Amino acid sequence: MVEPDAAEEAVRSLRALILAGERYRQVLSDYVGLWVTETQAVSYLTVHGDRGQNELATDLGLSSGASTALVDRLERQGIAERYPHPSDRRRTLVRLTDRGRAVVRESRMWLLAGFQDVDPSELGPLARQLNVVADRLAERSAEMAERGPGAFHLE
Repeated sequence: MVEPDAAEEAVRSLRALILAGERYRQVLSDYVGLWVTETQAVSYLTVHGDRGQNELATDLGLSSGASTALVDRLERQGIAERYPHPSDRRRTLVRLTDRGRAVVRESRMWLLAGFQDVDPSELGPLARQLNVVADRLAERSAEMAERGPGAFHLE
């Protein structure tokens, strides 16, 4: 069982990490000339690989129309491209272009700086723990999204 003080410190630290990540995303977006949602899409494509447009919409919490507009913008900017699904002619997939991968390389350098004070021998265990936390947050977010907007009521 987790001690209450340790759990509170972990939650505060996670909040600080999320806030730092949100600020990083805003600054990176300005730096590379993209909107925040566009850099989020680049991150999803980096982490999960090529995605169907509907999958990307779900990932980002966007409507189908908003997702179409997003992918249109990414294509116009040379960041991503649509291509036919290999086995389903009705679907298209979205992938990063060379320019999109250049954005990923630039952001990787920024992210690596966050680990500069971490002992290299601790990076593997840290990565595993971060993945566990990310998976649990993703699961909880999916549950909350299913409940829909306004499901939480303050009393």
